[in-house]
Amino acid sequence: MVVSPNTSLFAAAFRRMTASAAAALVLVVLVASCGSAEVELVDATGIKAVWVYHGGIGEAGWNFTHEQARIIANDTTGATTFAVEDVPLDGPEFEEIVSDLIVTDGVNMVFATAFEHQNAMERLAVSFPEVVFEHANGFKRNDANFGNYYGRMYEPRYLAGMAAASVSPTGRLGYVAGLPFPEVVRGINAFALGAQLVNPDATVEVVWTNASSDPSVEANASRALLDIGVDVIATHQDSPASGEVAQQGGVRWIGYDTDQREAAPTAFLTATLFHWEQRYIDIIEAVATDRYEPESFWGGLNDGTVSLAEVAGLDDEAAELVTKEAERIAKGERTVFAGPLRDQSGQERVAEGEQLSDGDLRRMDWLVDGVIGALPL
Repeated sequence: MVVSPNTSLFAAAFRRMTASAAAALVLVVLVASCGSAEVELVDATGIKAVWVYHGGIGEAGWNFTHEQARIIANDTTGATTFAVEDVPLDGPEFEEIVSDLIVTDGVNMVFATAFEHQNAMERLAVSFPEVVFEHANGFKRNDANFGNYYGRMYEPRYLAGMAAASVSPTGRLGYVAGLPFPEVVRGINAFALGAQLVNPDATVEVVWTNASSDPSVEANASRALLDIGVDVIATHQDSPASGEVAQQGGVRWIGYDTDQREAAPTAFLTATLFHWEQRYIDIIEAVATDRYEPESFWGGLNDGTVSLAEVAGLDDEAAELVTKEAERIAKGERTVFAGPLRDQSGQERVAEGEQLSDGDLRRMDWLVDGVIGALPL
């Protein structure tokens, strides 16, 4: 277990952010500054919050996005925050570590970011009713001190599928998927639907790694996709391993979590990105002002929780189409999972004129027509 203390300044955090994340933060600051002449500052100095990560923070990927947002939230709110790396998944050891942070270190807010942490977080919320618990990408919560939050990553995935089909000579796209959680399934389906908007005959070949982060396995999965002839590889993995393989194979690559174009600049097409800083600021300030109410927050393109990185190499017509679709989604004029939709077997899942509810999306366990490859058992 590694503890990351609160030692970074805002400027250092800003320099380490990706260009897209930095731009998003600038936008947040500009919007906030234009709201009124007087801004009421919130005193969050009584907050002591810990971010709990499974695995290390690294310099890119899922944990890195949360860590950069933590630093920004820390320096923006005045709360005391720190991170703990390499915490085990759901189980007694996780609960023991978090309990000790609460009892010994005086932590009164806990953020956990691994899907598998949510059951332990639910139990801890009962054991420590005076502490606020927030969990990323899960679905469990209570009405007192336990909420969850995530981003509608399927929205930029849809846009990425459009970009992929626009540059693909063959219409054969590849996807390196991790674990068969609903969020991963949603991403695959959205990517396929976006591709099919541009090219109705586009297909998406999926290879599963059955791991959230394993660069060697991700590289092997990408090579397998190259072997069957795909010319764009998207990934739901932390590392740039797929991008490196794509560059070696002369195909395009779509990254995830953070903009890692420097790892494979020739292959890079775009990336689907998270921006957590505003959510963390909002939660901390709500707790500090006794306004906190647990919720299942699901931010999207409309509020900047997710975005698509700058797309490289699209012609003007394709770029305009992607931009217009992004605007429509952000305004609520376009829903990614609107019918008619059929699954791989041809069964109608969403009728024309209907759309999937958030509950349906959170439980998604089927793949749309045009996706090649079965869900792991």
